[in-house]
Amino acid sequence: MTYSLQVEQVTKQYGEKTAVNGIQLRVKQGEIYGLLGANGAGKTTTMRMVLGLIYPDEGKILWKGQGYREELRRLMGYLPEERGLYPKVKVSEQIIYLAELRGLARKQADAGLKMWLERFGVPEYYNKKVEELSKGNQQKIQFIAAVIHNPEILILDEAFSGLDPVNVELLKTTVKALRDEGKTILFSSHRMDHVEELCENICILHQSNTIVQGSLKEIKATFPKERVLLETEQPIEGLELISGVTKVIKHLTGYEIRIHEAAAAQQILQHALEQSTIQRFQIMEPTLNEIFIQKVGSTHE
Repeated sequence: MTYSLQVEQVTKQYGEKTAVNGIQLRVKQGEIYGLLGANGAGKTTTMRMVLGLIYPDEGKILWKGQGYREELRRLMGYLPEERGLYPKVKVSEQIIYLAELRGLARKQADAGLKMWLERFGVPEYYNKKVEELSKGNQQKIQFIAAVIHNPEILILDEAFSGLDPVNVELLKTTVKALRDEGKTILFSSHRMDHVEELCENICILHQSNTIVQGSLKEIKATFPKERVLLETEQPIEGLELISGVTKVIKHLTGYEIRIHEAAAAQQILQHALEQSTIQRFQIMEPTLNEIFIQKVGSTHE
């Protein structure tokens, strides 16, 4: 299989400190690949190497099967975690200038900016200064800066941070549309629910090392299902006495039951049926958040 982006056994050291230790990523065209880890795990260093801003000490990075080259400026788009727009400069001047640096003609860049502002429902921002916009709308402009030159490979670092739910949905829809157009996207986020929704394959870094990697679906299948959701018409007595049940949490609409062996789930079902009509019974696969905490050993920052 040919990959749009290959990071092959890449290591980066700063003096005595190993920032990234032998990471391997292979991202297909038309895929959103999730890169996860707590602060200091090596995500940003990996992204900077993928962008060609810093070079690995060992290993190699291939973009569309080739090594580092000048064409990368046009091939890549980058949304950094630290935003970098000039507050006192007009949106149009800034984005058009950045697009020209990426090799676009001024007229092309202008048309592209107007199209994107229209797509985001904010055409009136064309002549506004960045400082006049809310944080969420500055984020939209920063996103446009990353995609204005129609890159084939996109690096999105914390793309949705600081956005309200409406704008999160807007940007999520946009990222999915770019994937469907065939863009290759490396996506980093602290929000595990976003990664679960968008990414097919993931890599979790911890203290510069890869600790979990592969298809999200297959990773989940290797972890035990330890949670049952139960909703019934009548209250159920004695759930905590069932063998294999470790915890029963009563919610407004029903019960969340923690189990340490799969057989307990069927016993819960039988037990509940004897006392009430069941409205919902679901054995839940572990969330990515639970997997992350289990593997990394603490909540992520």
